[in-house]
Amino acid sequence: MRDWLTADHPVWTVIDIIDRIDTTAFHKNAKTGGAGRAGYHPDMLLTLLVWAWSRGERSSRRIERLCTEDVAYRVICAQDIPDHVTIARFRTTHATACEDLFTQVLMLAAGLGLGRLETIALDSVKIASNAGTSANRTESSVRAEAAEAAEAARALAAAAVAAHEATDTSEDDEHGPDRPGPGSVPPPLADPRSRAARISEAIAVLDSARAAEQQARADKDTSARAYLEQAQSAAMPKGLPPASVAVAAAQLALEKALAAHAAKVARYEQRKAEAAAKGHKYGGWVIRPAEQDPKVIKARTRLARVTEAAKAAVAAHADPDIEDRSERVVNTTDPESGLQPLRGGNWLQGFNCQAVTSGDGVIMAVSVAVNPTDAPTFVPMMQAAVAAAETITAARTAGTGTDGEGIGVLLADAGYFSEANVTAPGPDRLIARGKGRYLEHAVRDTPTSGPPPAGASPVEAMAHRLRTEEGITTYRKRSHIAETPFGHAKHNLNFRRFTGRGLVRARGEWSFHAAVHNIGKILTLVGGGGLPATV
Repeated sequence: MRDWLTADHPVWTVIDIIDRIDTTAFHKNAKTGGAGRAGYHPDMLLTLLVWAWSRGERSSRRIERLCTEDVAYRVICAQDIPDHVTIARFRTTHATACEDLFTQVLMLAAGLGLGRLETIALDSVKIASNAGTSANRTESSVRAEAAEAAEAARALAAAAVAAHEATDTSEDDEHGPDRPGPGSVPPPLADPRSRAARISEAIAVLDSARAAEQQARADKDTSARAYLEQAQSAAMPKGLPPASVAVAAAQLALEKALAAHAAKVARYEQRKAEAAAKGHKYGGWVIRPAEQDPKVIKARTRLARVTEAAKAAVAAHADPDIEDRSERVVNTTDPESGLQPLRGGNWLQGFNCQAVTSGDGVIMAVSVAVNPTDAPTFVPMMQAAVAAAETITAARTAGTGTDGEGIGVLLADAGYFSEANVTAPGPDRLIARGKGRYLEHAVRDTPTSGPPPAGASPVEAMAHRLRTEEGITTYRKRSHIAETPFGHAKHNLNFRRFTGRGLVRARGEWSFHAAVHNIGKILTLVGGGGLPATV
């Protein structure tokens, strides 16, 4: 079969990679002996899945068909074609083993010299779960459906008892009370349990979430005060403010918009006066008044909206802590998934997937969470990146004989910004305080140089660094490093939705995708025909 493909075909390298790494975790559930035909070798099934995912094929049925039509797939399975059920079952039962696979592939990539650590980046992407938003229910509606299902079950049971009693009476009349006769419960009276089980699972998730909510309520006042303090001392934090300070935050945003407009007018007048003093003409355009400034209009509109919403909520609940009155939402198809906000105002039922990427595009660390907010994941992901850097350094030193290197700087966008993340122990980092265009405006309008001024807070020091030429030049690398793997995943590998349900399987699939991504980097580096003998 080696004559079917050229010696430099990349499938030989993929086969060689799976042969080199430790796949013990995938052998634990392998069929050994017993009745029936011999089981498929786990390494073959793993190689088949890696090759298929690297080509954007995620359907088990299409993979089965390609094993009969495509030469590379036929070579992998040696013409012993697995059916789609076997492929799907293998993927499902080895979700936790994929995390070990990711680590093994990362070490192999590092041994080949991949994994540049001088500049790395952290970012997130929203991936859809195997569930739709139409399956979302509020707590009251889920409990109402559960009560309705219980009532229906009781009615069904009562009908069954009544039917049983009527049948016994009829048969006693026909056969006599002491003689056995035919009789059975009709099939329509059988109790369907699948829907009731899903509702029960959703209620269990709600109950566990309510227990965690007790502690979260205690932290809300602290979070609200911290939000206002940060908004007063710097730019408005990204994301919606806590509901209890929504009006105050909107008022502060309006004041900042008016101040920014006034500063813009002052800069215009100053530059106009300087040009006039030199005999030059400056401008030619008209500065609109504050009432016509789009940002001021937007801030006024938001202030009016949140003020009316707060009044209506207080009138309805007579409680200023109105956010505690909102109902939790759970998805009855995948209760562990959550609603994720998308750019443009849309929503997606899924998970918030994190990834740390090295300067040469190798994914170093991954995680999956339900919380759509990025800031709480920064410290855990930074710690995972430090551990991955140690793994890369050790594998590179052993594999190539070169000196190891630590993380130079970690880049992250404004979604990860908080004072706690800026000051947390760990490697050097640059975390933006706003969108990229605002950073570019700050560098252009108020550039800085050298170290931060004495007495500057950590937040002020970060803002100072991002206004220096060196700082903004480094930060400009973030978009290419962090977002390219996500574009490759969605547009080239067709990874837009998880195939399984639940957080454990989502983490397994995300780790598997990261391993496939890194194998793609290895293929780009060494080409086809297999790995070098020295690795």
